[in-house]
Amino acid sequence: MPKPRKLQISLEATPFYHCVSRCVRRAFLCGTDSVTGRSYDHRRHSIEKDLLRLASIFFIDVAAFAVMSNHYHVVLHVDIAASKRADDKTIVRRWHQLYKGTEISARYLKDETLEPHELNQLDVSIATWRSRLYEISWFMKVLNEKIARQANKEDECTGHFWESRYKSQALLDEKAVLSAMVYVDLNPIRAALATTPEASDYTSIKLRIDYWKNKANKNQSGKYSNLQPNSLMPFAVNLRQPMPRGLIFNLIDYIELVDWTGRIIRDDKRGAINEKEPPILQRLDISTTRWIELSTNFEDRFKGIAGSAESIKALCGYFGLSKQINRSSSELLYG
Repeated sequence: MPKPRKLQISLEATPFYHCVSRCVRRAFLCGTDSVTGRSYDHRRHSIEKDLLRLASIFFIDVAAFAVMSNHYHVVLHVDIAASKRADDKTIVRRWHQLYKGTEISARYLKDETLEPHELNQLDVSIATWRSRLYEISWFMKVLNEKIARQANKEDECTGHFWESRYKSQALLDEKAVLSAMVYVDLNPIRAALATTPEASDYTSIKLRIDYWKNKANKNQSGKYSNLQPNSLMPFAVNLRQPMPRGLIFNLIDYIELVDWTGRIIRDDKRGAINEKEPPILQRLDISTTRWIELSTNFEDRFKGIAGSAESIKALCGYFGLSKQINRSSSELLYG
């Protein structure tokens, strides 16, 4: 029986989550249906565009994504602090980009005078919208709803397009976040849909590499603070800061790690890779063998939550769970 969503998402435990949505029946999200021969590849661009557009509206960052034939993966980061900092008008403007809002909220944006009872109603609406704009469930709902409507219209059918629940994994620490991101970025290579990360269309790794290449060719300063797309959660520019902004990894290290891992898991490349471990694996104390297992079987190894044994123990204690979920996999793979 699926776990209640409240036992899968806890912003007190972690702001990072790996989510997966899958199609029902033989529905194809994109690509070509091997049975009918019909191509749905045109949907991929709109899905990526919608995903990144929503990230600019919600207080949720996209750290990684991959659009596959009948499902998609995202690694999300909830920025609840940004939601709390935003003023009321920002909240209303963002919500109006998703839904029509109310007559009162529309008048509020036009700076019209509101009666006291209308202001009270507006305050309630703003509080509701503020919380929804950092909820992963609402993010996934808005994204999936548009895709489903478009797909059903194209397929000339009605009914469910997606499985009723999206799958969510809480990523409790740096190792889990890094593992999930690489797992997501390498999905097309593992599925034999691409041969290299830079050729993996509609993935975050391709977006990062393309942007980095284009900007690096124009910028010889050696700095890469502006070499990252605004639509994705950035990698931290200064890792020496006590609280660096962004993912706590080095951008170049990450690109090299994805490329190195992608080569290892491909049979035609096996044995042709330098056996020296990438520096980032050494820093995070993950062995090469464990890393390959993580990057190829992340979803199978971890159901619901992923992280070190200490992180899992702390979260299970927070929820009052007697059994520590995924403890054996964590000890085996993270050490």
